[in-house]
This record gives sequence, structure tokens and C-alpha cells, in this order.
Amino acid sequence: MATKRPDELRITDPRALRALAHPARQRLITELFSGEVLTATEAARLVGLTPSATSYHLRALEKWGAVERDSSSDGRERPWRSTANTISILPEAHRAAGRDLSRTSLAKWFVGLDAGLDRLAASLESATETGMTSRGRLWITDDELVELKEQLDELFRKHRGRTRRDHPEDAQPWDVYALILPSEK
Repeated sequence: MATKRPDELRITDPRALRALAHPARQRLITELFSGEVLTATEAARLVGLTPSATSYHLRALEKWGAVERDSSSDGRERPWRSTANTISILPEAHRAAGRDLSRTSLAKWFVGLDAGLDRLAASLESATETGMTSRGRLWITDDELVELKEQLDELFRKHRGRTRRDHPEDAQPWDVYALILPSEK
């Protein structure tokens, strides 16, 4: 039986920003941090690389503490899992990395966002209308911002842990992005 994972992996090392920003690694992070446990071969199918190349990326993520080997009942299989339920890159990592690397890293975290927007536009065009977009501005204190982040995390936590192998019969995967960005004054 696997040990209980911590709730959050907190990245503070600015060198990790570049390592985690690779598109294949971003997809691996998305899959594994959603609760999936995958072999390199299974992960390779998802990221569109060879199992050998995918193993390389998994080992790179392992170096930064993002993924680890999971136990296997079959000695031939070597599955991987995330080391925590969520991953956060803390502000001190971005500050130490400098503005350019920080901006590049942040942009690459959203590699799938553009494709998701295309899928949303296609669903609206075909009248299947799935997904949601919302935008607004809030005037809140620093303490209220912390509280809002905690409330959003609690909403997401309620549905975490479902995987492609273990979910309600009628469930389908959704990519969720929550952004709270500083506004122009």
C-alpha cells in the first residue's frame, strides 16, 4: 500500500522553474498530480513521446521532487506517481529566478490553455456548450486573498483523486485553471 502523500509540494528553488517548464513535463505533472499512477509507456502515449524519452522526463521531475516510483505488484512494471496532491511554485522561487525566467516559466505552465480555449470555442460553435469562462475584478485585502485561495483549493480538493481508472461512470475530465492576477491600478 502506498504511503499517504503530502497535500502540497512547494517549489522554492528557482532552478526548478526551467526544469518543470518543459511541455512534456507539464503534461506529466498534469496527469500525475491529478492522481494518475502511470508507467513510462502509459505516460508516453499521453505526451506523444517514446517511452525512453518519457522516462528521461520522469527522472528529471524526480530530481526536483515532483514524482516518485510507486510500488508495483508486477516486478516488470515501474509506475510513477506525484509526490503530493498539488504543486505550487512559491513567490520566492520566481523572485530569485528573475523576471524573464519567471515569466517564461509561468507562460509554459499554461501550455494546454490555448488548446483548451480552442476546444471550448468548438463546443460553443457546435452548440454542445461545455466549460465555463468568467472574468471579473475584486477589491480585497491581503487576508481576504489568502482566504479566497483557501476556499478555491477546498472546492478543488473535493473532487481530487479521481483518475482515468477510478471515477464515477458518467464523469469526464476537465482542465481547471484558476488565476488570480494583479490588476492595473
